[in-house]
Amino acid sequence: MNYLVVVAHPDDEVLGAGATIHKLIAEGNNVAVVIMVGKASARANLSETLSADEKKAMSVLGIEKVYHADFPNIKMNTVPHLELVKFIEECIADWQAEAIITHHPSDTNIDHQETSKAVNAACRLFQRVSGVPRLKELMYMEVPSSTEWSLNTSENRFMPNLFVEIGTEGIEIKLKALSEYIGVMRPFPHPRSEQSIKGLSAYRGVQAGCEYAEAFESVFRSI
Repeated sequence: MNYLVVVAHPDDEVLGAGATIHKLIAEGNNVAVVIMVGKASARANLSETLSADEKKAMSVLGIEKVYHADFPNIKMNTVPHLELVKFIEECIADWQAEAIITHHPSDTNIDHQETSKAVNAACRLFQRVSGVPRLKELMYMEVPSSTEWSLNTSENRFMPNLFVEIGTEGIEIKLKALSEYIGVMRPFPHPRSEQSIKGLSAYRGVQAGCEYAEAFESVFRSI
């Protein structure tokens, strides 16, 4: 199956679904990544080699196809919604995507929110355009230091209902890919520390009755 992982920033794909991406590819699926923001300029400790970091991280996961946009960082809400949607639609059509993984719409990061809203609009492309395969699944992922900071209780916050067992190998691959992004990882107890990421994966594993897992919210699945 053709999976498309649509994220706001470089590293979001690893933080949210790195081990799952690696597992999907190992099982024979095709996975491509869409990155909406070209340079995360507002980030502290921004790597001067971000593009090279990204290529190394993608190589660790087994990703060969990456689509790049250049929307402004932490300003995606200033871009017309239609522009975001059209770019994602182009990626969906080109990749012939059958399943999409993206951010949860209540993430605290505004770029994550705008990416998620644009994906929700773009995922209906197959209903409007011929030659695009029917979308079989849409999933929201959790990104440490963003998803758990959704503090607005009036919103529907991340509620995982799909758990992907990743095992010890999966968590090691995830951490290796993250280590390629210079400046992303932080000391414990930051959510993007090695201990925290392992702990979250262990907790999600416990919920699913396995050692380590990544959690998702399946919005819909068509079999």
